[in-house]
Amino acid sequence: MSDDGRSGAFDHLFTETVREGIGEEGYGSWRSIDAPGAVSLSFGFPYPESFPEGELVAAAEAVFDEEGDEALQYGGGDYVDRLVDVVVDQERQQGIDCEPANVLLTNGATHALDVVCHSFLEPGDQVFVEAPTFMGSLKLFGNYGVEVTGCETDGDGLRMDAVETELERRREADRPIPKLLYTIPTFQNPSGTTMSVDRRERLLDLAAEYDFLVLEDDVYGRLRFSGEEVPPLAALDGAGRVVRTSTFSKTVAPGVRTGWVLADEELLEEITRMRAGGTNTFTQSVLGRYCTEGPFEENVAELRAEYATRCDHMLDCLESHMPPGTEWTEPDGGFFVWVELPGRIDAEELLPTAAEEGVTYLPGPLFYPDDRGKGHLRLSFSHVSPGEMDRGVEALARATRSMADD
Repeated sequence: MSDDGRSGAFDHLFTETVREGIGEEGYGSWRSIDAPGAVSLSFGFPYPESFPEGELVAAAEAVFDEEGDEALQYGGGDYVDRLVDVVVDQERQQGIDCEPANVLLTNGATHALDVVCHSFLEPGDQVFVEAPTFMGSLKLFGNYGVEVTGCETDGDGLRMDAVETELERRREADRPIPKLLYTIPTFQNPSGTTMSVDRRERLLDLAAEYDFLVLEDDVYGRLRFSGEEVPPLAALDGAGRVVRTSTFSKTVAPGVRTGWVLADEELLEEITRMRAGGTNTFTQSVLGRYCTEGPFEENVAELRAEYATRCDHMLDCLESHMPPGTEWTEPDGGFFVWVELPGRIDAEELLPTAAEEGVTYLPGPLFYPDDRGKGHLRLSFSHVSPGEMDRGVEALARATRSMADD
């Protein structure tokens, strides 16, 4: 029996990737970063009042009335196909040339990423990511035993000079080129930044030159509340190298667990073939009814306005309370602000003090595949009330000052 109480009797039956990770925290472990009575600025959750509960109840009743038992059978009814059409319409509105044959519905955004990884990645493969990037994706890539390299970012998103330099080094040293480059180009998690158009175009040029795919994760793209629209990578892609994922979790509710993969038809055929099991077609039917007959677009417009107000309030709080030397991003959409602490304050070391003062957040190292990010932290303005935001940032400021004085 090990010190942690595990017998390890069946460890030899696990895959090598699982064995190497025994004892490590799994996907979603960051949600346990909380403290009794503290304001949580950790969670990238939509605010509860945004959920269209009444509209979804009405949609479910209509699905039963119109499709009956068919809605509960394998494959569902016509509303599942209507949801695919909704996705196609959304993507076309953003300039993406696509058809229903380019769309695969999934059980949320993580499932979408997972089925793509399952189709392309093997142990030892190379993946490039932004540094920082979404910690859940780092956990997911870890499940496939791949080598993850983080490339530098700045206020305009992923730095193409950093990507190109790393690719050139690998080619000159005859080292493996990545199969995938994973990016959240619009309202990035955790930084809130958006990749500029010229960098998007350069990334696609590099993908063609070095023969890799670009995995575009766009879960926040419809939640722009300021600035000019930027075309998705898939809209700029003329070679079929972009595999795009998104979700209804941020525009409807996380509990509907419905996302999608959009890709070149030839790629999508194989991705679909590798998807194990089915998806929740009843939920898809309800969403299909809600999105086509309900106030879906009107609700998305209301979300943009509300998140604009919340983001402005967060930025005002940071400006009013945080000590000199603190810096932060100012996003045009999404859920997050990325904060750089003053001096050499370590965000992980600061967290216990911050929790005692009354706030929790996600420390920067969670968002890197290496040992960077110690001086950074992520704050979410999407879930808490403005009053809670005030108290949370004031608590963070007190903790930061106390750490700076030590």
